[in-house]
Amino acid sequence: MSEQQTFDARDCVTPKSVAHELADKVMPAKANFRKSKTFVLAIMAGALIAFGAQVSLTVMTGTAENLSWGIAKLVGAMTFATGLMMVVLTGAELFTGNVMMTFSVIEKKITFAKLLKSWTIVYIGNFIGSVVIALLIYYSGCSHNSHEALGVLSLTTAYQKVNLTWVEAFTRGILCNWLVCLAIWMASSARLVIGKIFAIFFPIMTFVASGYEHSIANMFFLTNGIFAKHTASIVAASGLTAEQLSTLNIKALFVNNLIPVTLGNMVGAIFFVVFFFWTAYLRDDHKKNKQNG
Repeated sequence: MSEQQTFDARDCVTPKSVAHELADKVMPAKANFRKSKTFVLAIMAGALIAFGAQVSLTVMTGTAENLSWGIAKLVGAMTFATGLMMVVLTGAELFTGNVMMTFSVIEKKITFAKLLKSWTIVYIGNFIGSVVIALLIYYSGCSHNSHEALGVLSLTTAYQKVNLTWVEAFTRGILCNWLVCLAIWMASSARLVIGKIFAIFFPIMTFVASGYEHSIANMFFLTNGIFAKHTASIVAASGLTAEQLSTLNIKALFVNNLIPVTLGNMVGAIFFVVFFFWTAYLRDDHKKNKQNG
């Protein structure tokens, strides 16, 4: 059975078509956005992922007392997927997905310098959007919900993330963005909005329920936890000692988590998605074009 026969053109496009679309059109277009457009869309993406992260924390609050650990993780994972759905459907710019711009570098559609410039703008914008939501939640008082339980979960989540070993954070980052980029890949293949939603839902649910690490989501989780650390009632309810909480700081946010997780996210996208799918779907065409050129 041919590849074309296994895909209904009314519903989705073939994997090879997705690869060409990303490499030849979508990613080069992103790289050529004016800087202000990229920056604004990146701030939006950081905020949208933060919304997904916050609702995930909210629905997980109190589940440990009523559900098994795995089911509690599943509930949080199912709601977190909303964040990437909003990113994809609004056209916001998310660093972890934009790592797939390397498709276009390999195909010589954009330069490496343009790639780095776009990544830098998007990463900074994502961070700003994440922190804005964390600040708004802090001042909204939502962390006091369920008798401080939501704030305690926010604090302990951040504490656990900055206390991962470098290898743990790095490898969880690889596993995470392998799945995130698959979600974006599959959403790109769907023609209908409902198809895009389901294409995103399952891979994102898988990565969150499995406990993998997403650099942009962690920008929110970690700053949200640092803000919670400065609320005495939440700290008291958490049972964490001053010595333990001393490990949750701005330096640890970057050194212990964001740096290894970001690098892992890049490896997960570049090697396990871009390189594998370029080899499968684009390499032969690339060779032909090179010979004909």
